[in-house]
Amino acid sequence: MRIIPAIDIIEGKCVRLSKGDYDTKKIYNENPLEVAKSFEAHGIKFLHLVDLDGAKSKHIVNHKILEQIASQTSLSVDFGGGLKTDDDLRIAFESGAKQITGGSIAVKNPDIFKGWIKKYGSDKIILGADAHHRKIAISGWLEESDDDVVDFIRDYQTEGIQHVICTDISKDGMLEGPSFELYEEILEKAQGIKLIASGGISTFDELPKLAEMGCEGTIIGKAIYENRIGLKQLEDYILNTK
Repeated sequence: MRIIPAIDIIEGKCVRLSKGDYDTKKIYNENPLEVAKSFEAHGIKFLHLVDLDGAKSKHIVNHKILEQIASQTSLSVDFGGGLKTDDDLRIAFESGAKQITGGSIAVKNPDIFKGWIKKYGSDKIILGADAHHRKIAISGWLEESDDDVVDFIRDYQTEGIQHVICTDISKDGMLEGPSFELYEEILEKAQGIKLIASGGISTFDELPKLAEMGCEGTIIGKAIYENRIGLKQLEDYILNTK
């Protein structure tokens, strides 16, 4: 299972929110590149970079930070937040993203999102399936749609999607543990999907459980920043599971 730390960006700073609420913003570091380098120094190879300014303004904003991290570390970065147009996508890939994550666009403009899958290939495009009480949430989690999360994933499987990041918003940033039952259901009903678990990771012991279930990766945010999970622990886990 891939270990994927998260860096969320607001106004160029590394922050975390609780349940996606911008009013709960907590700044952890003013220099996202410094944070990314600390991950790299502990053997981590992947990074989930979220442009929260972009998610709110509905177009890419923090691509310069993406460019800094991609050019000054060897981390493989997946980038999301505010990607709405072909131009946004072009900027993200030109700035060094290895993959992009699309959530709101997959709900509101499915034809554009399906076009990206065809143009760039399913290895480059991740479906962001962020859910609140099973309903897909969009626009930086400020709106809720009528789509059930499992149906949403299965529908996009038929369009060729392989990688899915599923975040249970009620768990995100709360350090109360991930949605094991939801992930089990997704893995059972959308067989073959490469599921990346996100939201609520709070202790190291949850990681082997997610791996055993069949999650392809897990995104860890606040648990790292609040020192619930140490980077040395993650380094050892990566070395031991090679």
